[in-house]
Amino acid sequence: MVDLNELEQVLAELADPEIAAHSARFFKTGKGEYGEGDTFLGIRVPQLRKLVPKCRQLSLTAVMDLLHSPLHEKRLVAALILVDRFKRGSVDEQEKIFTLYVKEIGSGINNWDLIDTTCPHIVGAWLYKRDRSLLYRLAGSENLWQRRAAMLACFYFIRKEDFIDALKIAALLVEDREDLIHKAVGWMLRETGKRDQQAAEQFLQQHCATMPRTMLRYAIERFAPEKRKQYMNCGKNKEGTK
Repeated sequence: MVDLNELEQVLAELADPEIAAHSARFFKTGKGEYGEGDTFLGIRVPQLRKLVPKCRQLSLTAVMDLLHSPLHEKRLVAALILVDRFKRGSVDEQEKIFTLYVKEIGSGINNWDLIDTTCPHIVGAWLYKRDRSLLYRLAGSENLWQRRAAMLACFYFIRKEDFIDALKIAALLVEDREDLIHKAVGWMLRETGKRDQQAAEQFLQQHCATMPRTMLRYAIERFAPEKRKQYMNCGKNKEGTK
């Protein structure tokens, strides 16, 4: 087990400037881009995951300190620790982690990889058998990361063969202006289609003529070639704003 100072030292030792430079480009950190200002140590995700079991004695305060770091990998490892703690925790502990996590969406939880790797396992898991109105509020937010979290939380439901809210959230976001939302919606439609193609196709038949092409391509990726062609030819599709 490691304390916060030891974890900080391990992260510093794992840092790789070459990987950091690549990550800064990959996560679009330039002026006006979605990741503007984000900074990186240059640590691969599998390395961060290996650290999580060693961090089980960290206080929640220490984890939240990491989540407020300007360094991307510190925020990611903090979010992964929260997932681990949520899965192992009591209902009261899970509720506390869920509440803290939701407050951080758009601040500490502020890039697509943080959301995609953690949000389904905390927000989706907590809301699975509870009121899901929060997701609709997030879907209506002006904040890109809150909207993506609303869609990705539904991945937990989809894996449980529960598609209703995923399709409703997708409908709210189907004309979103952001490419990262197009990809998230298309991905969740694809995951729905892998389990219930009829449900996915009912959605596509209603929206394929107007949904952005990126979203449509993601959604139909697993369809048979002829069916993919049919949907790609479904009316005049929007290109969507990059």
